[in-house]
Amino acid sequence: MSPRTAVPADLPDPESLTDVFHVYEVEVEDGDVRYYGEPLGTQETVVRDLAPRFRNRGYRLRMSYETGEHVLVATERSTSVDGVPWLNVVLFFATVGTTLFAGAQWYGFPLRSDPLSVLAAWPFAASVLGVLAVHELGHYAFSRYHRVEATLPYFIPLPNPLGTLGAVIRMNDHIPSRTALFDIGVAGPLAGLGATVVVTAIGVSLPPVDTATVAGTTVATRLELGYPLLIQVIAAALGQPLQYSDPSLTVNPVVVGGWVGAFVTFLNLLPVGQLDGAHVARALFGDAIEYVQWAVPTALFSLAAYLFLFEDGRAATIWLLWGVIALVFGRVGSARPLDESPVDRRRQAVGLLTLVLGVLCFTPMPIIVTP
Repeated sequence: MSPRTAVPADLPDPESLTDVFHVYEVEVEDGDVRYYGEPLGTQETVVRDLAPRFRNRGYRLRMSYETGEHVLVATERSTSVDGVPWLNVVLFFATVGTTLFAGAQWYGFPLRSDPLSVLAAWPFAASVLGVLAVHELGHYAFSRYHRVEATLPYFIPLPNPLGTLGAVIRMNDHIPSRTALFDIGVAGPLAGLGATVVVTAIGVSLPPVDTATVAGTTVATRLELGYPLLIQVIAAALGQPLQYSDPSLTVNPVVVGGWVGAFVTFLNLLPVGQLDGAHVARALFGDAIEYVQWAVPTALFSLAAYLFLFEDGRAATIWLLWGVIALVFGRVGSARPLDESPVDRRRQAVGLLTLVLGVLCFTPMPIIVTP
């Protein structure tokens, strides 16, 4: 069977690829169309040159080397959700459970004597899950807008003081342009910041927890949160304190949801690897981001060293860990869009504003274990 007759009508003819990839056989297997042939350049070059031709016809493209042959694999693209995403659903409800349990400890509910009191921690769970969900749905919405395949958010349950390790979406597609990369990257932090402001405003307006009257021990007596300037400004604007003269009083745990939103926003805006900040910086500055990526771990390690030397090591471990993560992410590299045309001036202004807002979410000692 010749390559021409084996190719579905909606896909490029093998002869039209000869300037980049010389095709000698085509197979249709499990819905994928596989072009076997010889590349006339590196794998990255071939895929970047041919991916737009396939994308315009509703397919995404990858290249592999199998049993001694180079093969281009075209898979039909779909930006819709097919069926019930059971893994997303299971992880979400699992994270609801872990955040309820974590919230009960912030409130000091007596779970041993009254296990059902965990349900009363729903404001904490809603605040934490809310800021994470809004952040990830911002990415998802603009992925759909730019017709980039993306999953619904995967929440990560973890039995820690927050009940979660965050949430992520996965994109299994080429990013068509720097404009699309910018929009998708910036949408999450901006949406998350909006949710952070709302949650923080609600949290500081709610009554504090009196640790002297609760039946259990609260997490707030063991952990001290460092509030970034963003949260301090919101509290000050509403005339509400973040600390009380009475040492038995602590802020309402809903404020912790705002703290989570600010901390997650700052970390995600680090311009390294596949983080949102790297997407925004890559869209704004192109390949120049490669120089910035190596400066990030240096800055984080320097901050950790400062805290070890001058602040008794408080919170230093956090930045030491993130310095290592930044090194690993930097080696993975950032996303490369198919179209390298620069973004417009309006997006440049929004991107710089977003990075400034990210700085407002920074605090050198975000969380401290109290003695």
